[in-house]
Amino acid sequence: MFKYLNEKIKKLDVLDIGLVKMSVLFATIGIVKLFPGLQRINLKILIILVLLCAARPFYKVWVKK
Repeated sequence: MFKYLNEKIKKLDVLDIGLVKMSVLFATIGIVKLFPGLQRINLKILIILVLLCAARPFYKVWVKK
């Protein structure tokens, strides 16, 4: 399954990936509007989650040779 998805993703260019990121941003805004309690999440927890999610891609792009 992942091999199939990797082959499909190779067809995307920078603009396509940017558009996917923007669609995720807008979908997230929509979810927050539906569930306003999500706005009360602790900023420190949010920063930790962002760093944890970004660690592997950062490593694969900039550190791994």
